[in-house]
Amino acid sequence: MTAAPHLFSPLSVRGVTLRNRIGVSPMCQYSSIDGMATDWHLIHLGSRAVGGAALVCVEATAVEPRGRISPEDMGLWSDAHAEPLARIARFVASQGAVPAIQLAHAGRKASVTRPWAHPAQPGAQSAAIPSTGDRPLADSEGGWQPVAPSAAPFSDGWRLPHALSVDEIAEVVARFRDAAVRAREAGFQWLELHAAHGYLMHSFLSPLANNRADDWGGSFHDRCRFVVEVVRAVRRVWPDRLPLSVRLSCTDWVDGGWSVDDSVVLATRLKTEGVDLVDCSSGGVVPGVKIPVGAGYQVPLSEAVRRSGILTAAVGMITEPTHADEIVRNGRADVVLLARELLRDPYWPIHAAHTLRHAADAPPPPQYARAYHGLPQGTRS
Repeated sequence: MTAAPHLFSPLSVRGVTLRNRIGVSPMCQYSSIDGMATDWHLIHLGSRAVGGAALVCVEATAVEPRGRISPEDMGLWSDAHAEPLARIARFVASQGAVPAIQLAHAGRKASVTRPWAHPAQPGAQSAAIPSTGDRPLADSEGGWQPVAPSAAPFSDGWRLPHALSVDEIAEVVARFRDAAVRAREAGFQWLELHAAHGYLMHSFLSPLANNRADDWGGSFHDRCRFVVEVVRAVRRVWPDRLPLSVRLSCTDWVDGGWSVDDSVVLATRLKTEGVDLVDCSSGGVVPGVKIPVGAGYQVPLSEAVRRSGILTAAVGMITEPTHADEIVRNGRADVVLLARELLRDPYWPIHAAHTLRHAADAPPPPQYARAYHGLPQGTRS
């Protein structure tokens, strides 16, 4: 009889094996220069690989310049952008983790300040000035016109997006494909497509953002067309031996918006198109939504989507090792992706292994082993 999986069970997906079920969720660092990865990204991501995570995912990486959220976002729209990312992928892999990258397009939520920018000084940092963040940028400040399925701004005061023509949609699909080729050549072993949080792919899915009357909007099938076409284009160039995942906002948390049931149907379709895992998040397509935030509040979304027969990742306020372990043991998700908790503690997987009495399954790197020598199982520090 096969033992039930737990947080430190390996997981094989296509030709890739994760050493445990803990992943680093893609987290924007707003620290790129002209879309280029920097030493900050190498240390930020490399330290989480050293810390024992099995999957280390580079932040939302724009497939074209206007697809960035802010001017400081990561990009992969040229071969030059692949070079510093390849260094990151090599180091992450050298530490036993699987290097992943999330390809994205910000859509109508593009051209804003990074979170710690002040209105009078776009891009500046100051501990003495309260952060405003996410303020739309004018052209004179280095901003640009966003694009979207429909000419409807994200919120009052946000820039009016250009509604993509059918030919322009095909161009964006091709840019996702081209970025996937660069990610492959850079050595990434896992690719994720960002179809959540109100960005371009999600805005095609949600009737709250897509009011097109052509083949790219209206019915459920037509609103899903853009996501399916991107998946198809990427899967053609992404090796069969390597996993492909999609991050979905599994619900808009709004009546009349995208729903969990919609996500289950789409997940079933995506599996037939070669998607291996759905990264289950939520919200972001419209502002001012009341979301029932709490520990593991998005885990039920993962549970529902997983029942369609596809692998899932759970995210959202998962901080305790016992909670993460319970999610995997009870079949609520196949992988747990951590974000803020891994910012607070890059070595959370090693500490969690001690807490859960699986220290042998997440040994520290030899350079740090002396710090853990003699530490009893069930002890975190």
